[in-house]
Amino acid sequence: MTTDAILQPAEWAPHDAVWLAWPSHEDLWRLGLPEARRSFTALARAIARHGGERLEVLAPDAIEETVARAALEGLDARFHQIPFGDIWVRDTLPVFMHDRSGAVVASRFAFNGWGGKYTLRHDDTVGDAVAKASGFRTLRHDYVLEGGSIEVDGEGTVLSSRQCLLNPNRNPAMDEAAITRAVLDAFGGSAMLWVTDGLINDHTDGHIDTIARFVAPGVIALMEPSGSDDPNREILHRLRDELTGQRDALGRPIELVYVPSPGRVEDEEGRVMPASHLNFYIGNRTVVVPTYGTAYDDAAAKAVEKIFPGRHVEAVDALAILEGGGAFHCITQQQPTRRSPSHGSIG
Repeated sequence: MTTDAILQPAEWAPHDAVWLAWPSHEDLWRLGLPEARRSFTALARAIARHGGERLEVLAPDAIEETVARAALEGLDARFHQIPFGDIWVRDTLPVFMHDRSGAVVASRFAFNGWGGKYTLRHDDTVGDAVAKASGFRTLRHDYVLEGGSIEVDGEGTVLSSRQCLLNPNRNPAMDEAAITRAVLDAFGGSAMLWVTDGLINDHTDGHIDTIARFVAPGVIALMEPSGSDDPNREILHRLRDELTGQRDALGRPIELVYVPSPGRVEDEEGRVMPASHLNFYIGNRTVVVPTYGTAYDDAAAKAVEKIFPGRHVEAVDALAILEGGGAFHCITQQQPTRRSPSHGSIG
């Protein structure tokens, strides 16, 4: 555990809100901007449906806020005029956690544009602005880490990929032991589970939230290959083999459950895109599953329904978002509800 007794709750724990950023930058999205906005709006409405959670929406200026307000009319949403580089708030915003008292804190990590690949103005400062706007106490860590590179079960187990966290383009002075200590300390963990590689052509260098997701204590969801031409077949089989037989922080054998992969998804130039049905967002009432217009969309949504029997599952087209580089988990950052002292203390 951390010296400050910080713990990130599991994503299925109650949220007060979810932070998002309205797709705004025509120079980045070009002709895909209208479709990206439609996909974003469908995601936001799915999260808010069934009495879900409040939306905290970033807009870079007054004009874009007006457009966002019109798109999200009728939803429980608050708007913040805060500049940002792009909509990948899972990686650029604070990770909201609990301290010993159960209060929410905003944990800030260094951000270097996914290893220097994409350096956009305001991406390195939007996290500070959101931490201030949230009103929560801010904790700072001086090493590079993106929120999409970490999965937690809320009970001390942390999951990540070596391809990302141990990549020399992030923290070249830190070896596996140092990264493990730092991450466990920051997220309130006592056991670290590692896998090796992420999806083909994933510019995040193997973010865990596209390949392996905690869905319950002791349970990790993986994808199984779809179609004879699935480009990630070997990677998905290796993930299964690496996690088979692992145990969580409480000593429980990890149970693996499976969701079909989208199979081969290509961009307009024929390049394989890192499509994943696991990049879902777990809201208070709804799990929003990204789909990509493939033959496996329906089977993936039904598989997720079996995993989350107490929540509504909504499948939403995410192809336009994927063309920008990610899907729904990548563009959301949950804000947990303050933990009641009756739920026990950390540490």
